[in-house]
Amino acid sequence: MNQPLASLLRPKTLKDFVGQTHLVGEGKPLRLAIENHQIFSMIFWGPPGVGKTTLAKIIAHESQADLYELSAVSASKDDIKKIIGNGEHGLVKKILFLDEIHRFNKAQQDFLLPYVESGLLTLIGATTENPSFEVISPLLSRCRVFTLKELGEEEVREIINRASKVLKVKISKAPRDWLIQMANGDARQAITMIDNAFTLYGGLTIDNLKQTLQNSFLRFDKKGEEHYNTISAFIKSMRASNPDAALYYLARMVEAGEDPKFIARRMVIFASEDIGMANSNALLLANQVFQAVTTIGYPECAINLAHGVVYLATSPKNRSAYDGLRSAQKDIHTYGNLPIPLVLRNAETQLMKDLDYGKGYEKYTKADLLPDKLKGKKYFKEIKKK
Repeated sequence: MNQPLASLLRPKTLKDFVGQTHLVGEGKPLRLAIENHQIFSMIFWGPPGVGKTTLAKIIAHESQADLYELSAVSASKDDIKKIIGNGEHGLVKKILFLDEIHRFNKAQQDFLLPYVESGLLTLIGATTENPSFEVISPLLSRCRVFTLKELGEEEVREIINRASKVLKVKISKAPRDWLIQMANGDARQAITMIDNAFTLYGGLTIDNLKQTLQNSFLRFDKKGEEHYNTISAFIKSMRASNPDAALYYLARMVEAGEDPKFIARRMVIFASEDIGMANSNALLLANQVFQAVTTIGYPECAINLAHGVVYLATSPKNRSAYDGLRSAQKDIHTYGNLPIPLVLRNAETQLMKDLDYGKGYEKYTKADLLPDKLKGKKYFKEIKKK
């Protein structure tokens, strides 16, 4: 097998594409755009191994466009200039697939903007980070953002079955189920483990797959499993109020060159999600850490991160605000937009006043202000401090 397994398995058309049915299913927005050859600049936001690169290739193929692939980690302005050429509109559409677009700094994005504006380039960016934070507003406003989801178990199973057919090797239920759990919705991870196990051992048993995973030279890069395992361990260590473990996983990310803003954003989220009402100052400090790493950068900002990590890890925890939000969201999905009580409505016109909008409103009332169907519901369940 001369080609990597991932290349052999990569779908060429939407018919063979697995996952993202909310975008490419019958009648869905991205599918309609591809079928009607109405290609525009867009950004794919989602976890690794869910089809961002494959979709870009399918779009280019279906629209008969020239596809140019760059990684924002290593790409420069000169690379873009070469793609642009003489700056004239040609007969063939040029699509630039820019992987990890969040790694492009502001100056690089500013340079790219006029070519996207003029239509010389159709941009397809891919990112695992929220583009609202990492892509400049003028460029973001000229792109449509599509959110991709991690693959479901049945979708990963389908990809594993295809891989076993390509390799002409049987895979029994036990190793297949093990692979599905280890992949955690990441098709690339499953394919890489299958490819490496088959190359090294010639078979796909659980033992072979485990041995493959344990080989250090087969570790996934920071876009893959190790990246997400480390940030997960980091958050869970702070949640467990264990500053030593939290500092260790912080150090691993720092030494690997992880974006300090990525780490700091997780700390800001953690301050409200896990500490919350137990110590509201945690959110203030986490925001100050984010501002510090944005201003200072590596290597010194690692000290700011360590300061914040120890504070968050040793702070008391209270998830009542977070749990209350999730409970309220669940009711919204269950009941939809229930009628707002008349007493809370804004009476802007005489007709509204005649309909009793705002009638009987008291600023500091202790009355239940929820919609009738939810009267008596308690979302915020205060946890008494010990």
